[in-house]
Amino acid sequence: MTNRPQTIQIFLPDGNPTSIKIADLTNRLIVGVLIPRNKLIECGIRPEIRKYGIYFLFGINEDKAKPIAYIGETDDCFERLKSHNRNKEFWNYAVAITSKSDIFTKSHVKFLEYICIKMAKEIGRYDLENLTAPPKEHISESMEADLLDNFETIKVLLSTLGFPILEEIRNTTKTKKEVLYCKGKNAIAEGELTDDGFVVLKGSKANFEETKTAGNWVIGMRKKLKDDNILIQENNIYIFNEDFIFGSPSSAAAAVLGRRANGWTEWRNSEGKTIDEIYRIENLDDNI
Repeated sequence: MTNRPQTIQIFLPDGNPTSIKIADLTNRLIVGVLIPRNKLIECGIRPEIRKYGIYFLFGINEDKAKPIAYIGETDDCFERLKSHNRNKEFWNYAVAITSKSDIFTKSHVKFLEYICIKMAKEIGRYDLENLTAPPKEHISESMEADLLDNFETIKVLLSTLGFPILEEIRNTTKTKKEVLYCKGKNAIAEGELTDDGFVVLKGSKANFEETKTAGNWVIGMRKKLKDDNILIQENNIYIFNEDFIFGSPSSAAAAVLGRRANGWTEWRNSEGKTIDEIYRIENLDDNI
């Protein structure tokens, strides 16, 4: 699916914007239902989730740097989610993806499960709870083309509902973002400011030790990155083992420098301008 303007409808069946959400693209046959865990039984009356589909479970592990997800397929999303409500502890939200017109069969959802797990692992935004990856379902070439189009719709719906598990961290097909640099004692890191955070690029170097005034938050954050092998030790520095997206430029700078940091002034472009100057001051002046 190319990047173009799209209309997405979100229906709130109980009128609460923090509760159940039903999302669909107006010209597509796929629907996504966001279900907070405490609203699962209440959502059982919705016909959208009583059919073939794939589903995603999302949660946070306080000991991990990345959020956690699980992806599955079923002939009745509600019944399968009830089972996971009894047996899986980690999740807080589920998203069920089904067809408005009941066109999905077992082969359809098994292929979608396969491609979603494959892409989620390759992209690496979430730690997957899936112990094994399913084999690729044998389907016709035309059916695969249709399902890959459905996959693109699923990506959009999941991101719209707040879970960009299938979105590339860096979209290298778009206009190249300006590379930014953060330097410290032994640290030399590259990064990009993106729509959903700040990405520190694979191969960036981070200081080995935290400063005495780093604070528990910085120390704890870096420990999670090390435990997840996102930061790996190489001699007297740490290397980013993959692209990793932080919630802000400041948390990214703190991970690189091993201390509290204002990322808006620590990250600079090749001309030495801070991102505060690039994205805040200059853009403000241009719009006056």
